[in-house]
Amino acid sequence: MEFSIIEQEKGLRLDQFLVSKADLTRSRIKNLIESGNILVNNKLSKPGYKIRPEDNISVSIPEPQKMTLKPEEIPLCILYEDRDIVVINKARGLTVHPGAGRHSGTLVNALLHHCKDLSGIGGVERPGIVHRLDKDTSGVLVVAKNDKAHQNLSKQFKNREVEKTYLALVEGKVKKDVGTICERIGRHTVNRKKMAVVTVEGKMSREAVTHYKVLKRLERRTLLELKIETGRTHQIRVHLKYIGYPVVGDPLYGKGKAQLLHAYKIKFTHPVTGKEMEFEAALPKDMLKLI
Repeated sequence: MEFSIIEQEKGLRLDQFLVSKADLTRSRIKNLIESGNILVNNKLSKPGYKIRPEDNISVSIPEPQKMTLKPEEIPLCILYEDRDIVVINKARGLTVHPGAGRHSGTLVNALLHHCKDLSGIGGVERPGIVHRLDKDTSGVLVVAKNDKAHQNLSKQFKNREVEKTYLALVEGKVKKDVGTICERIGRHTVNRKKMAVVTVEGKMSREAVTHYKVLKRLERRTLLELKIETGRTHQIRVHLKYIGYPVVGDPLYGKGKAQLLHAYKIKFTHPVTGKEMEFEAALPKDMLKLI
């Protein structure tokens, strides 16, 4: 990746600039700088370097170290499957793909067991994965079973052609029947595991749009239907926390350990047949019981 600096970005730290532009964490940026993979004007620099309008920044991301992923017999709730795709209702608590410190017990491990020829499609580390849900978010998720399906679905998600509908139980009584939250989201300045609304445009943030509709007002909580135009990390959770109605049980942005946010419906075009498809995933029992 290459970046040229504009006047409004003058004086930003190199690592701060790249956190937003390259969508990398500060620690990852520091490692890339130390390994010579980030250059300013073709020269080595430091994370704290203050960028200038005449600077040219180049970022090279090395090929990820290949992990040996093992198929695991983990139960899956399959809503639909054919030779090109599989649609599942992901359980809350199931991590989608392996990452730092976790190489087993993920959805990918389960898929490798279920689909014997899945390995390598879309990359060794995330075979078949074209979109994701947070570990603590349950609901419908579509997986590609071959390269053609993977490329087509990835394009649909990138072009915002996939319609996703979520249900969330939130703390408090939401006053407006319908609403739209248009607030930019970026990495939290203190807690790097969290995202946050960033009110200053252009600095380490990306556009995020969330639409909500009240389905039911309960005694102390509200059931919302949500649709998102963008797919930022933790978007719904951050936006709802920002307007004062955090998701019930959210371990990161609220209180509790059982986050009641569910990917209820997905609508997309079949990557091979071109047929319009729509799937719904049943709510978790504890969420149904609370409602």
